[in-house]
Amino acid sequence: MRVRGSGIYPAVAVSSFRRYATYRAATFAGVVANTVFGFILSYTFIALWDLRPQLGGYDRSQALTFVWVGQALLACVSLMGSGVGDELQERVRRGDVVIDLYRPADFQLWWFASDLGRASFHLLGRGVVPMLLGALAFDLALPSDPLRWAFFLLAVFVAVLVSFSIRFLVGLSAFWLMDAAGVSAVYTLTSMFFSGMLMPLTVFPGDFADIAQWLPWAATLQVPADVLLGRYSGAGLAGVLALSVGWGVALFLVARAVQAAATRRVVVQGG
Repeated sequence: MRVRGSGIYPAVAVSSFRRYATYRAATFAGVVANTVFGFILSYTFIALWDLRPQLGGYDRSQALTFVWVGQALLACVSLMGSGVGDELQERVRRGDVVIDLYRPADFQLWWFASDLGRASFHLLGRGVVPMLLGALAFDLALPSDPLRWAFFLLAVFVAVLVSFSIRFLVGLSAFWLMDAAGVSAVYTLTSMFFSGMLMPLTVFPGDFADIAQWLPWAATLQVPADVLLGRYSGAGLAGVLALSVGWGVALFLVARAVQAAATRRVVVQGG
């Protein structure tokens, strides 16, 4: 069955979801890795919060919740890279990207739909189980309000948009660089540090903490975790989500402009 028009993008997302669902051994290994890393971080946080209660504005239960939200979103939001950035670089290197550009579909939207399918599977396949195991082993501050969970899922969607746009830009760098592995490494280190994956950004000292929370990487973990923990409400919640959406839209448009430049480069070289 052929899919036409705008219906092609949901089909791409579903196909991507099914693709990742076939890697059962890799999914199981990912769940184990996320869970083990979550336990290591949890006991580290327990020791740290016993010495410094209310560090970063979190009590111990909230800090542990932050840890397990991070493990649930680790693969979903690609906090350590991979996904579209690596795949696009490889297709550029092999020349297969020319086929992608000739598809009767928008190049960027195709990749975004594919990344949404990947993210959806990882949220369910590699996110739910570690979170449940963390909740069984530790006293987590998980909300009972369904509305807060709804806002959390909205924040996660925006996180995927921001992450995709940055990783898409990383992938596009291969059009100009012989080897874009260095760009990928810089992205991974920056994402791990400024997303809150290693430590909540509010723990950073002084103005540096404020600056870090204004950067786009905060939208990939810090904001969803804080939304789930109920640290924002009313105008504050609307403001932080608006900032994340603003970063997502801005980066998506920048990536679109860079993609147009890359396409012109291919056309010129091909001509």
